Amino acid sequence: MPRQIIDLTHSQNVSLQSIGVDEVTLEDSFWEPRREINRISTIPSQIKQCEDTHRVDNLRRVLGNGEVKFEGIYFNDSDVYKVMEAISWSLATHPDAELDSKMDELIEVVASAQQPDGYLNSYFMFEREKERFTNLKDMHELYCAGHLIQAAVAHHRATGKSTFLEVAKRLSDCLYVNFGPDGRPGACGHPEAEMALVELARETGDERYLVLAKCMIDARGMNPPILGGAEYHQDHQHISRRDTITGHAVRDLYLMCGGTDVVLENGDENYLTGLNAIWDNFTSRRIYVNGGAGARHEGEAFGVDYELPNSRAYNETCAAIASVMWQYRMLHLTGEAKYASLMEHTLYNAVLPGLSLNGMEYFYENPLEDNGTHRRQAWFGCACCPPNVARLMAQLPGYFASTNGNSIYLHLYAASEMKLKLDIGVITLKLRTEYPFNGSVQIDVEGADAPFDLYLRVPHWVKEGKAAHNGNVLACIPDEYVAISAVQSGDKITLEFPFQVELLASHSRVVSNRNQVAIQYGPLIYCIEQADLEGGDIRDVVLNSDTDFKLKAQSSLPGNIPILEGMALICTPSPESSLYHSIVQKESLSVITKMITAVPYYVWANREPGPMRVWIPME
Repeated sequence: MPRQIIDLTHSQNVSLQSIGVDEVTLEDSFWEPRREINRISTIPSQIKQCEDTHRVDNLRRVLGNGEVKFEGIYFNDSDVYKVMEAISWSLATHPDAELDSKMDELIEVVASAQQPDGYLNSYFMFEREKERFTNLKDMHELYCAGHLIQAAVAHHRATGKSTFLEVAKRLSDCLYVNFGPDGRPGACGHPEAEMALVELARETGDERYLVLAKCMIDARGMNPPILGGAEYHQDHQHISRRDTITGHAVRDLYLMCGGTDVVLENGDENYLTGLNAIWDNFTSRRIYVNGGAGARHEGEAFGVDYELPNSRAYNETCAAIASVMWQYRMLHLTGEAKYASLMEHTLYNAVLPGLSLNGMEYFYENPLEDNGTHRRQAWFGCACCPPNVARLMAQLPGYFASTNGNSIYLHLYAASEMKLKLDIGVITLKLRTEYPFNGSVQIDVEGADAPFDLYLRVPHWVKEGKAAHNGNVLACIPDEYVAISAVQSGDKITLEFPFQVELLASHSRVVSNRNQVAIQYGPLIYCIEQADLEGGDIRDVVLNSDTDFKLKAQSSLPGNIPILEGMALICTPSPESSLYHSIVQKESLSVITKMITAVPYYVWANREPGPMRVWIPME
């Protein structure tokens, strides 16, 4: 496959442009009900939250005389911008007059708050005006600017309107004067602006914004350091010399996105060396089985190699979203299916748990074991995760497919209709599937006036998959793309990815998982919840070689989500069991065999409170 499987010159961070922002319909698939909830429930409720918590009022106050005080955390502007990005991508696929009008209203507020020199941050107004750009390490000024830029680019691509984009350009020009080649070295303690500036360069064709993004990345690891030299702020080493994912998880993953974007534009091999080494460390030593990132509550940070606790796992929802964004970029940089596989795995198992089934409540952190006290909330004081989920769900169609010349690449599968723009014209692909609960995919082709090439990703967990083009069987290699040439209108293409339950073990140095297994079925990680185990305690569940899980298509879960059932041991300790005892004195246990239920991890905590665990002891 070519080095870049899609030309990102004029795409955005999820490349909706590559397929046409309104050209993917996810029909009655796994994802469309969630995107519909995102449109009619999540986004409107988040607009209300931003109003009720005075995040929008903070921007409105700029029009006054300073008597109205800023409320909340100093980076609260960013939440408004993320909601605005979510609105923009929602409008791209589902035009809505009310949302469109609300977006115009918000843009007017933001534009009115911009200063004559292009500066825009509602916290640094009036009495704090002299503090601008004096504490880049802690105060998130460039981070907020990055989210504004991304929202403005999204709005321009989705609607063609330019008012918001002009605001982003003036703000970026201000940053260029201060931190570009003729300014002082500058970077934000929370990366975000880097990838946003590359997107703005793609959208406007102005190379200065790409130069500025590279300046900000190259400012890290300087001697003397500009951000204190801490790993927490990714200031300990330049990206090209690094070989570990470290520090604050969201920040480092956002920096990886920016670094990859720069490589996509200029092919910097030094950056790429660092990115590859960091990715290898992330995926082989510091990632959770569900794709989650960030082991520690302290500093919301990655731990050391193999430090992956379960009940204390931080696994911030924003970190999972950042990982999805990075995998997407690495996929388009290299054309390697392993990035699409991790992108899919993280979407299903690390992003989705952050959102309730009703689309109105959120997890900030996502443990893999819980005593029943961790529950989703409608909002947070630090509310970075909810609008991040909303914008990702609104962008989702752009992750499914990419194009390059007269080639189409399918990365994800869902019942859908895709209209993809190739050099030969617009091709329609109609997908029929029950993925992610069934691995059969049927693809019908329409609109091809000339042959084209189609590449279909084979998931990493597939053991014996099959692909067929008009009845001609093709080999499927896990974590590769099946190449089908000379595809034409009327062609029938099928994929068969046999699903089976797989019990996963972890590296022996992950001490919290020793002698335990996790359950995977197709692309989904499963867990057990107390709600499904009457007359027992999930802490006493033990699997053995006789445990044989079977899919049960009908369930009592909301939405009738399929579950797994299998026989397991319930090993209940005697009430007289001592806390500690000699190894020669076996603990008294009552052992029975009982049918247990496992549910997709993304579903947990949508019913009554109770313990949950992903990793289960294995006899």
